[in-house]
Amino acid sequence: MSSSLHIYNSLSRTKEPFEPLNPKLATVYVCGPTVYGHAHLGHAKSYVSFDVVVRWLRALGEQQSYKVRYVQNITDVGHLTDDADEGEDKIQKQAQLELTEPMEIAQFYTRSFYEDMDRLGVQRPNIAPTATGHIPEQIDLVTRLIESGHAYASGGNVYYSVDSFEGYGKLSGRTDQAALQAGGRVGQRSDKRNPSDFALWKKAEPGHLMKWNSPWGEGYPGWHLECSAMSMKYLGETIDIHGGGMENKFPHHDCEIAQSEAASGKPYVRFWMHNNMVTVDGVKMGKSLKNFVNLKELFHTFDPLVIRFFILQSHYRSPLDFSETAIRASQSGFEKLQEAWKRLLEAPEGRNQIDVTPFEEKMVAALNDDFNTPVALSVIFEFVKTLNGALDRDSLDSASKGRALALLDTYAGDVLGILKSRAALLAGESGQSAQTLDEVMQVLLELRKEARAKKDFATSDAIRDLLLQRGIEVKDTREGATWSKKKP
Repeated sequence: MSSSLHIYNSLSRTKEPFEPLNPKLATVYVCGPTVYGHAHLGHAKSYVSFDVVVRWLRALGEQQSYKVRYVQNITDVGHLTDDADEGEDKIQKQAQLELTEPMEIAQFYTRSFYEDMDRLGVQRPNIAPTATGHIPEQIDLVTRLIESGHAYASGGNVYYSVDSFEGYGKLSGRTDQAALQAGGRVGQRSDKRNPSDFALWKKAEPGHLMKWNSPWGEGYPGWHLECSAMSMKYLGETIDIHGGGMENKFPHHDCEIAQSEAASGKPYVRFWMHNNMVTVDGVKMGKSLKNFVNLKELFHTFDPLVIRFFILQSHYRSPLDFSETAIRASQSGFEKLQEAWKRLLEAPEGRNQIDVTPFEEKMVAALNDDFNTPVALSVIFEFVKTLNGALDRDSLDSASKGRALALLDTYAGDVLGILKSRAALLAGESGQSAQTLDEVMQVLLELRKEARAKKDFATSDAIRDLLLQRGIEVKDTREGATWSKKKP
């Protein structure tokens, strides 16, 4: 591969050439979801973007003889409703709303998250640690910080002393105390030495459901603590790449840097990567603003790969504005790509030739330029135009067809993840047919719901059994009925 990978480093605010610290292993950590609700389009943008990052690193690693270890956590405790030190735990709050256990909430929405990511073609991380599964590691990290003078216990809580760490706020640029206090959204607390200090361990008040024993009494870890403890456990004290949303720079990532570097005495992250947000009419999409678009609902209308294609038309550092009109425009481009892919697969051997080298060089250059997926997609469509022109004249000879298939298979398929599988494509499972099937299923599920409401369980069961005979399994959940094709 002709050019070297350059990544925009949020810490230095410049593009820098990337090579793994360990020549044999590239390490990547990405902040995972807080699992108290279904995933929305904002989650999709983040995890599709970092999926391409990891896919491209693995492709480069095959050339340069290094492996990639990708860790993405699951936050199932400690993330409070104000994203700092105040409010309720988001998962406990949802458990109270649904009258169930916090861990049932966490596990239900974790499964839901992975179902949606699977449909988007997002590959699973190598390791997916949970905060609740690493309480001992977090307690150990807090103990080390207290012993080194960077943290202090106060009334059952433990706080990190930001005054003890020179350069706190260097990632976000919020280095003066006024900005830190305003940005942290935490007022003066009687048990804090400095209003900018952040919680490493929180005392569990009476009735708090999620709590563990610790040297400071019953409590639970602060949100910022888990990523430091788990990343250092699985990736070492210095990570090659740490990813997350731009909104996580402060306070979350600044806090991670402070506590990790204070504990290890080493640089915590070599390359910080931050993806931009999804907006709706220019306003950030999010659960707290109640303007989010649930992926499960979106999949009722659009093929998940169309959503993936839509996301990749925007650079990961650029905002993505949501509208159904924009996604429908993406659907048109997606279908043209699938048609060209199918046409190439079915083309008989001919005498025409095509040179794929210029397209591959431009593709590599785009991906090596901070994972520039919009440019990479434009190169693919430039190639598709040339390919269709060649096929209009005559079929390709065996060598040219093989190189053309390899180009699309590698870059549109393996790296960008926007090609349907050969089997699905040749079987005629187009985006439109998948959409039609989903529309029909929604009608059947609605009829079944009405039957159950009337206590007509015979009809409800008959619909379910007839669908099962045709390879479609229906499951009833608290969110309503869902369906999936059974694996043969």
